Order: sequence, then C-alpha cells, then structure tokens
Amino acid sequence: MELFDSLRFKIVRRGIKIVFPEATDARILGAAARLKAEELIEPILIGSKEEIEAAANARGIQTSNFTIINPNDYAQWDEMVEAFVERRKGKATKEQAEEILKDVNYFGTMLTYMGIADGMVSGAIHSTGDTVRPALQIIKTKPGVSRTSGAMIMVRGRDQEKYVFSDCAINVNPNAQELAEIAVESAKTAELFDIDPKIALMSFSTKGSAKAPEVDKVVEATKIAQQLAPQYTFDGELQFDASYVPSVAQLKAPDSKVAGQATVFIFPELQSGNIGYKIAQRFGNFEAIGPILQGLNKPVSDLSRGANEEDVYKLAIITGAQTLLD
Repeated sequence: MELFDSLRFKIVRRGIKIVFPEATDARILGAAARLKAEELIEPILIGSKEEIEAAANARGIQTSNFTIINPNDYAQWDEMVEAFVERRKGKATKEQAEEILKDVNYFGTMLTYMGIADGMVSGAIHSTGDTVRPALQIIKTKPGVSRTSGAMIMVRGRDQEKYVFSDCAINVNPNAQELAEIAVESAKTAELFDIDPKIALMSFSTKGSAKAPEVDKVVEATKIAQQLAPQYTFDGELQFDASYVPSVAQLKAPDSKVAGQATVFIFPELQSGNIGYKIAQRFGNFEAIGPILQGLNKPVSDLSRGANEEDVYKLAIITGAQTLLD
C-alpha cells in the first residue's frame, strides 16, 4: 500500500527503537526480523535470551543483531524500580514495584518511559487492558489531553481514499472537552498519514436541524477544538451525509469549509464510532487500520490477539512514525 510506503520513507534508517514484550511469539519474531532487515525499526525483545533464541531458531531467524533484555538480570533494574515508584507517586512501594515490573508489559512500558525505547507494540498474546493500562499509568497523556483515544485509518482503492475515523476504541461517552481533544489528536494522526485534515464532528443533526443535549455536546466540542487548535479546520455539528457528500453539504451547510469534503470524522461516542467504521469496512470495502492510540506522551500500540505477522509489521511501522509527532 502506498500509505505504508510513505510511512516507511519517514522512518527508514532513523534508528527508532520499538520494544516488543512478547518476544517468543513467532509473529513478533518474524515481523521484528523484517523490520530490522529493512532498517525501519531497531527491535528490543523482552525475555530470556535462551527462550527467544530457541523460538527464533525454530523460524530460521538469526537473533545476533537483536537487542534482547531479560528483566531477571537487567543492569538498570534498581533505577527502573526507583523511577516507577516516583512515577506512581505513592501508589506503589518499592516491593510492589519489583513485583509489578516482572510483568513484561510494565517492563516494556518503563523502557519506553525511561527513553531506552521510543515506543512499544504488544497485544499479540495480551488483552487490550494489559497493554494499555501500564501506558496510562506510566507514560500518561500529553499536556492538554485528558484521555487517550483510538483512531482507525480507513483506506480504499490503492490509497485513493483515506480517512480518519475516531474515537472507535476507547471512550464510551466523552464529554465536550474530551471530544474536542479527540478531534485535535485525530487531526495530527491524519497529517501523519498524509491526509489533509478537514475535521467533521458528527451528529444526527446538521446546523441546528435537531435539538437535543447530544447535539449541544457536539456544538460545544467544535468550539473548544477551534480554540485548542486554530491551525486546523473543524466544523460541527454535521450529519455524515453533510460531511461527506458535496451536494448534500450545499443544501445543509453551504457556508461550511468542511461539509462535503471532510477527511477526519469524529463520532460523538464509542457506539457510533465502532459501528461506523465496521459498516465502512464491511459494506464499503474499506481496509480498517488500527486502532491507533492517540494522545500518549510516547506511542504504545495494541495488537489484536488474532493478528498475523503482517499486522505486527504494519503496526510497528505506524508506531515508529508516531514517534515523529510532537
């Protein structure tokens, strides 16, 4: 896909380090070997060297060029424990930290927090909670962002059509402030994928055609988003057809700079976001790439447990590209 050609170009030979906590998984090893060979990512594998080498040898993969870190004999263990206790601000004792950091996702997240890695990819054999929880506790969200969110990149026809749908994965019912933050972070994600961000905050109403608290939330979120990031073009509330179809936009929102040409679609709550991207995927034959976690200080990406090696490869490239964002 041209989309990934662009991302590869952005990250190649930059020495971006991505930590993989599930390093004995064949899918992880295969993707890591490919990423290393193509000079896209410097993989950091977590676990016992002997176990990782055995799993790699079974796949015919050489591990001599990989960085392997075993939590059980990590030279900076005491420093990591101290940093974790400090970061958790009294929520964990030293003894508790030593136990928690035996978990590979917490260990990998701390490598990222401490700057030893630039980002993390996990979830091949762990739940979303197991992957995301350490990131929220340790890496945390960027200044001005109260919650992380999950965007989907929707692609159809050799990248002739590319859109961002958000939030499709994390926030069940964001308030106006949170929805505005999601809109701003989604605009940044669009730019990462070479999508010119024209951001529609969607509703079942267009420009006052219906009255309800749910509509008021979207109107307020649009105002907040414009204040937070005036460099982007936001509009709302807009129905999907007014956002996407130029002829409908002319009828329903003729003065809008977004209606009829939106590229970033912000759903008012998780139900509509999740349903919306799956309708586009199944009825519209779009490829859905993601979810891409937005708003964290450093990127952490969550794989599906049904992911294949290609999925791992692509998500690692996305994660590497996210390290280039502000």
